[in-house]
Amino acid sequence: MEPLAKLPVFFGLDGKRVVLAGGSDGAAWKAELLIACGATVHVFCPADHLGEVMRGLIETHAAERAARPAEEAAVRPGIVHHDHPWHVGIFGTAALALGDCETDEEAKAFYCAARAAGVPVNVIDKPAFCQFQFGSIVNRSPVVIAISTDGAAPILAQAIRRRIETLLPPALKPWAEIAQSIREAINARLNPGTERRSFWERFVDRVFREAPADGIAEQLVKDAESIAQAVEASGEGRVTLVGAGPGDAELLTLKAVRALQAADVILFDDLVSADVLELARREAKRMLVGKRGGRESCKQEDINATMIALARSGKRVVRLKSGDPMIFGRAGEEIESLEREGIPVEIVPGVTAATAMAARLGVSLTHRDHAQSVRFVTGHSRKGELPADLDWAKLADASVTTVFYMGGRTAGAIAVKLTGHGMSPSTPAVIVSSIARAEERRWAGPLSAMPDAMAEIGYDNPVLLGIGDAFIKAKVETETSNLPDTESAVARAG
Repeated sequence: MEPLAKLPVFFGLDGKRVVLAGGSDGAAWKAELLIACGATVHVFCPADHLGEVMRGLIETHAAERAARPAEEAAVRPGIVHHDHPWHVGIFGTAALALGDCETDEEAKAFYCAARAAGVPVNVIDKPAFCQFQFGSIVNRSPVVIAISTDGAAPILAQAIRRRIETLLPPALKPWAEIAQSIREAINARLNPGTERRSFWERFVDRVFREAPADGIAEQLVKDAESIAQAVEASGEGRVTLVGAGPGDAELLTLKAVRALQAADVILFDDLVSADVLELARREAKRMLVGKRGGRESCKQEDINATMIALARSGKRVVRLKSGDPMIFGRAGEEIESLEREGIPVEIVPGVTAATAMAARLGVSLTHRDHAQSVRFVTGHSRKGELPADLDWAKLADASVTTVFYMGGRTAGAIAVKLTGHGMSPSTPAVIVSSIARAEERRWAGPLSAMPDAMAEIGYDNPVLLGIGDAFIKAKVETETSNLPDTESAVARAG
């Protein structure tokens, strides 16, 4: 797991006493938040130092308390105002202590007094005197999401919160309450592991698809037993082939993320990025089964056998492939082997490297002025050479956009074959290495210069070669040493 700046902890405050020194608007916002969590907030501040917001909050809660029976008012969360400054005797039974201190000297004194009393402390806007911090909150209680940037960029945390707010359905709160109400009944009916996870995954599917209907809780409990019977009858897990895209985790589909979150075991390729794997369920076992040219690799037969064995043991297996599993990912062989064994297979497509390359270069692969079609071609055979059965005469048509996968080591041979079958040496070509990753490198120039450019870019990272008139205006924003840009190189070659 990657290092964490702070441990995210959700702290129960229902019925607890919290002390708050100060009466500013910032302190008032903290008081409201604490009251919403069920705490009784004791505010220590002279009345003539109270801000307008804090004064109004105190008056509102005092009026509400006066309108209720004494025994009920005594246990309800709210504010108790103490018309004097804080002192070391206020921390006694407090669960938390918050200070709104103007000077570092006062902040240090408050911090040390709270620490001495064994009370977790936060001094507002003074990180050096905080044992814990408040994050930006998305409230769908009982679903609560907190975002923290460790104090580095509060505006960024707020922007993230706005993004999350737009993603969460309005019905999330009632669905969460339903989940809370039926959890014990579900646990009593379903065994831990596959049975319960199957139920809750189906539950989540409905959360993001529809609003809860009347009587849904009772119906869900009835459905639980039929789910258990179905799982017991099948006796096996399943395999999902998932496209991980070119490397940028933001290019994953929502369905791919859900598959990763539901997996028991993930078999991933060598090219899958760590950012993508970070989105997987924490408990999922991760197994590297990468196949890379020129390196020691897992055999396809062993990968197939591993998937079959895991599925037969009841596991939910995700076969995570770089790009799209159906484009040069040997998915056909894996699907056939699984289907022969009667194991259910689902495919989740991903962004293939060619379309990611086009997006990075600002190029339409089927620009109406330059290309009438597009084709994806493998750049090497099982022996690591160019495939022997490619129709080079057809591939030499610059009006068809051609993208070579796995063609780094055969780039020179590709250029020779194409020019030898009539393609102009000045035909636009591009090379993109490590597409959509931090180490991405790009080159654009004439076909005749492609072999030398490939030698400069190197063969250690995966590359795509793009050839055809569609690349005439490819944007090469990342500088690559000693490599010509598109238009000047084409002009010189022409």
